[in-house]
Amino acid sequence: MEPDGANSQNLRGMLEDSDRFLTAVEIETSRGLLMAEASRKTAELAKTLSEFDRVDFVSLTDNPGGNPHIRPEVLGQDLLFRGRDVVINMSCKDYNRNGVESRLWALGSQGFSNVLALSGDYPIGGFQGQAQPVFDIDSVGLLELMRQMNEGLSNQMWGSVDREDRLEKTNFFAGCAVSPFKKLEGELMTQYFKLALKVRTGAKFAITQIGYDSRKASELFQYVKTNNIDVPLIGSVFILTAPAGRFFNRWGVPGVWVSDALRDEGNRQAKSKDRGRAFFSELAAKQIAILKGIGYRGAYISGRPQLKRIQSILCMAESFGENDWKDFAKEINFAQPGEFYHYGQGDNAGLSSNEVSKSYLVSKSKPKRAKSRFTVPLQYRIGKVAHDLVLAEGAPGFNPARAIYGQLEKSKKLSGFAHMLEQASKVPVYHCRDCGDCSLPDIAYLCPESQCVKSQRNGPCGGTKAGKCEILDQECIWIRAYDRLKPFGDETKMLQRPVVFRDASLRHTSAWANTFLARDHHARQKAVDTDGGA
Repeated sequence: MEPDGANSQNLRGMLEDSDRFLTAVEIETSRGLLMAEASRKTAELAKTLSEFDRVDFVSLTDNPGGNPHIRPEVLGQDLLFRGRDVVINMSCKDYNRNGVESRLWALGSQGFSNVLALSGDYPIGGFQGQAQPVFDIDSVGLLELMRQMNEGLSNQMWGSVDREDRLEKTNFFAGCAVSPFKKLEGELMTQYFKLALKVRTGAKFAITQIGYDSRKASELFQYVKTNNIDVPLIGSVFILTAPAGRFFNRWGVPGVWVSDALRDEGNRQAKSKDRGRAFFSELAAKQIAILKGIGYRGAYISGRPQLKRIQSILCMAESFGENDWKDFAKEINFAQPGEFYHYGQGDNAGLSSNEVSKSYLVSKSKPKRAKSRFTVPLQYRIGKVAHDLVLAEGAPGFNPARAIYGQLEKSKKLSGFAHMLEQASKVPVYHCRDCGDCSLPDIAYLCPESQCVKSQRNGPCGGTKAGKCEILDQECIWIRAYDRLKPFGDETKMLQRPVVFRDASLRHTSAWANTFLARDHHARQKAVDTDGGA
């Protein structure tokens, strides 16, 4: 048992030194000056929560939904002074890597240690029109940056690393997000693969996306446990309303979906005298009970809740019987039509079993794989052959090509002509954007620069809607990559690699030359591995 006052520990201590079920509350920051009316109300809510000892930590959003808001650390500073542990949400959509690093130094200097690493929602508005997103790095890149800052970041740039010249070590306790409420196989499995990559990169806790499918919540817990992914899971509990249910049903928030059945029930309850308040509070309390019963380490409550509402929901959750959560799991089990599950259904219809789905195992059998190879596009086959014969280090043609490109570099005209030929082959086949630091081999020969609005190179974001990109009317490239790799048995290895950072200095230069002459991210990854992670 935890001693009295255990909630005053920091998040690291609560997760690492206890097994207590934690309660977190998300506060959405507002737009405008902190002394303005809307911001004052938000600050007052934060203050009252800081005085409520049953809330273990408060999480502050970072420009949610792609809209401009006041920075979370502005509001968080007061909470730190009050002794409340704070998680700063940090997304990568508004800053390049220099801006991200600068902001991390500021956070560390202000006393913030808990950072939830997010790629971020695509901007939907801004002053005088829609803002241009950055996405220079993603959530995995942010985790890697924090990991290296904790170890003492080199004070030199790449190519001039001095082990003795390192900056002060930071003390970030990094978290990540995971989206288990996905419809398609490739959509879900790549979320699992990316979670494993995030944990290897340094994530110490994971918070789920909003969802209303207990079986999927159960399945994520089972997957983490079965695959030895050492990370405590905290499940999202959004306090729904009828308008929010309708909004989510239309995919109004990237990656968040409410079924027609739940939407309709919410609309029906909204006709009652309290506009469905009691129903939605009970729904949230039941979700908390389910998460605790499954084995999650905590609940992450969102939906702009007020203190009295949170108090009543937590009291209700604690009033349930020890095994009531199992019945609630059957009740809160709103799946997408035709949804894929990695594990079979358990004895309880609202929970997963510990057995991998038989249909999934059949799809991985040799006969099925062999048959599905006929569906793999020619672009993948061409790229894979070229890579294996020439572009991969150790390939038969790699050293001869390196020698040739070494000679071409001596002539600006010849190197320019070779670059033109490269683009003539890559643009029509792969829609190449001439970034010079090619990730085609990393994503089954799909270009992240031209076919992903967030240029994601380390796995999919969480914003897909039934497999479709949150912005483009096309299937997510990471799902397409999964479908290309699975017939050859390579899908599980797609994110078992170092974190990819694109070097912007290589834009509009020959990606082939940069590969052969060791200037791209593949060469940097090898240099880090050779130098023991320096």
